[in-house]
Formats: sequence, structure tokens, C-alpha cells
Amino acid sequence: MADGETGRTFRLAYVPGVTPAKWVNVWTERMPDVPITLVAVPAAEVVDLLRNGGADAGLVRLPIDRDGLSVIPLYVETTVAVVPKDHVATAADEVSIADLADDEVFHPLDDTIEWPVRPGLPAFTRPATTADAVEMVASGTGILLVPLSLARLHHRRDLTHRPVSDAPQSQVALSWPTDATTDLVEDFIGVVRGRTVNSSRGRTPAAPAEKPAQRRTPKPAQKSSGRRAVPADRRKKGRRPR
Repeated sequence: MADGETGRTFRLAYVPGVTPAKWVNVWTERMPDVPITLVAVPAAEVVDLLRNGGADAGLVRLPIDRDGLSVIPLYVETTVAVVPKDHVATAADEVSIADLADDEVFHPLDDTIEWPVRPGLPAFTRPATTADAVEMVASGTGILLVPLSLARLHHRRDLTHRPVSDAPQSQVALSWPTDATTDLVEDFIGVVRGRTVNSSRGRTPAAPAEKPAQRRTPKPAQKSSGRRAVPADRRKKGRRPR
């Protein structure tokens, strides 16, 4: 990947709910000559986008098919239940999966949470997207379990959410094609891992500038008292006894 001098940019894909702003800000300060382009992509399409060269790297939700991709896990998100504001779950600060056993739970096709056993009762349909599932929750036909950031992304005044204490959690990661680990990809890895600008990993650090030689200031000549110095042996011989 070339730098900004040749008109190229670093392309970063991200899935819904993930906010890349803090890393983009660091990149912009650190790499002012290399613009960064953000590519919003549905979670179900991000892997194909990366493999087809549609982005240099992407912020994804695990699990994904890692064939041909490198992955660095970044952070884990709390899973919450999205419910109508008059739902019984709102009486508590958090709920458990057992508390939702009698609820119909939507399982959208773009869900990325790994469920050993799906919670609650199967809903009457599987919505295509999380956004569609939120609309159905608002209609009163079921509830939805999603990562916290997605609940915030699809916030509605008639809905609220509660943490689910024992639910599996979603993990956000940085991913890129393994055979396309460019210098700029390495630079972005350094950004998300919090490396300092002077870190040498992945890039050849610039040679430190040589310090200019310091000039020595000549010492000022001592002023003469006007009296001639007399050798010590002559001073002793010239003394008169009192």
C-alpha cells in the first residue's frame, strides 16, 4: 500500500456497532500523509470484503471464518436483552438466561453470538438483520439478545435493554488478509495495540537526527594584578629578620 504522496489511502472496514473513531484519530495524528477511508459493511459480508481486497483491514465480530485471514482480538462486549419498556425484565438491573425462558427470542441471520443453546423460545421467524429484529421487538412479538453496542446503535424510545449475566459475549477483533500484511497494516496494528510512535515493531524506525556539536566557549583570561611573581626561594632569601 502506497502512502498519501501517490494518492493512496488506508481502507478500514467496520461492522455495525463498532466505533473506530478513537483509532482513526490516532492514525490521523500519526500518519497525516496517509488518509484513512472507512468502509461500513454488514457483519455477514465483512469476510468476503477483506478476501476480495475491498479493504486493507477490518474491525469484525468474532467468530468469523479465519481461512486466509489474520485476527487480533481487541475487546469483549456485554450481551444485553432488548425488550419493550413495560417488559417484566425491566424490574431488575440485570437478568439471566433462565429469566427469559418463557420469552420468544429472535435470532437474526446476522447474529454473531455463539449460542451453545439458544435462549428462550424460538420466535415465529428469523429476521434477516438485527435492525429488522429490533423492529419486531418494538411490535411486541418477542425480545432480542445482542451485544451492547448494537442495542445502543438501534436505540428506540419505546425499547430498553438489560445485561444478561450468564450469556455468551461477543468479541470485536481486527482482521486482514494474511498474504497482504502491508506496512500500513502493521502501522494500524500498532495503533490498536497502543504502541508508541517510536515503536520499531513492523516498521523501520527513522534514524535519529544527529545532534550538532557543541561549541566550547573559551575561558576568559585572568586579569593581572600588576605585580611580578617572585619565586618562592627568592622570597625566603630576601626576608629580613625582625
